[in-house]
Amino acid sequence: MFKKLGAEFIGTFWLVLGGCGSAVLAAGVADVGIGWLGVSFAFGLTVLTMAYAVGHISGGHFNPAVSLGLMMAGKFEAKDLIPYWVAQVAGAIVAAIVLYVIVSGAPDFAGVGGFASNGYGEASPGGYSMMSALVIEIVLTAAFLFIILGATSAGAPPGFAPIAIGLGLTLIHLISIPVTNTSVNPARSTGVALFADGPALTQLWLFWVAPLVGGAAGGILWKIFGSDD
Repeated sequence: MFKKLGAEFIGTFWLVLGGCGSAVLAAGVADVGIGWLGVSFAFGLTVLTMAYAVGHISGGHFNPAVSLGLMMAGKFEAKDLIPYWVAQVAGAIVAAIVLYVIVSGAPDFAGVGGFASNGYGEASPGGYSMMSALVIEIVLTAAFLFIILGATSAGAPPGFAPIAIGLGLTLIHLISIPVTNTSVNPARSTGVALFADGPALTQLWLFWVAPLVGGAAGGILWKIFGSDD
């Protein structure tokens, strides 16, 4: 279990540092910035690379909603859920601390701003409502679980699951960055919200509730419609 929790910590650390770091450091650079497309791929690549690196140790969840969804699908033991959540949130917070230290070293540093946090209303990149945020986070997290469970099922081509999962997360970001800045991961939302300016902490509840509901729904839907058990 120690190795599993360590793998979840490292994997979630990499997801937040790579994904949120790309958004904070590289997305908005004039003329050479990577933009939302680049950030979408950055998040996908973090999951893809760590799924190959440590997925064989812990299952490569890196996300409390994924752990819950896998439990609901009968692919993960309930007794391990809370320890996984603790490791994932801890990895996200440490990554946010590292990113804060880096950002604060900029010559024109005057605060972190939104710090790649998630939000709705005034905190949404496109000004989308709370209802829009709830719907898109639930639906896309459920779809993410369906992709994960399908790609790792016995009938799927072996060895390609991290690619499908990473590209699935990329697609999710391409859809939803304008709406919520894309969470589908309560740990990712928590880490940066602790440092962000604005309403990130007061809106954090949504980015726990919606992904967890979506993750559970995705696991149940897979068990009903997709499972070959």
